[in-house]
Amino acid sequence: MENLKGLRVGFGVCGSFCTFKRAFAAAGKLAELGCEVIPIMSFNSASIDSRFGTAAEHIAELENICGRKVISTIEAAEPIGPKKLLDVMCVAPCTGNTLAKLALGITDTPVTMAVKSHVRNSLPVVIAVSTNDALAAAAKNLGALQNYRNFYFVPYSQDDFEKKPFSMVAHFELIPQTISMAVKGKQFQPMLLY
Repeated sequence: MENLKGLRVGFGVCGSFCTFKRAFAAAGKLAELGCEVIPIMSFNSASIDSRFGTAAEHIAELENICGRKVISTIEAAEPIGPKKLLDVMCVAPCTGNTLAKLALGITDTPVTMAVKSHVRNSLPVVIAVSTNDALAAAAKNLGALQNYRNFYFVPYSQDDFEKKPFSMVAHFELIPQTISMAVKGKQFQPMLLY
């Protein structure tokens, strides 16, 4: 993995609350490696209290990790592309709902707007998938995005094939390596792990 120091990384968080601990650890690792991490949260991730913690706690934790305020509105995310604020955009976790929106070009959350705004500059987007229906309804969107130019995936695998046979989750600890390759225009391999 090459030196990531100084890399401007948009870190988009969507509502897979059970993976926040791992996603936030990855954001911390990027900051530790010298990246400038810009936190962006979807409406759901920034407003829903769950058994994994309150929205306020999650916002405070992410802001503490990144050392800056969370972008949590569409209008605040829109300038990312025109002002060329990022070198790479990472969505971690990326839910099945967000996968569908990205595959279809729907921009109705701060995270989807951040991605849309960023890709206008033909720069990489890194996806850390986390969805219970990756091998069911979300499969077509996962496949579509894997064929899109400038989209790269953090290696992922089934997280509980017995109780949740359609569920896939990214290996969040591989986000730095995936970003390191994505900025060179390459997919970190192997993409599918077990």
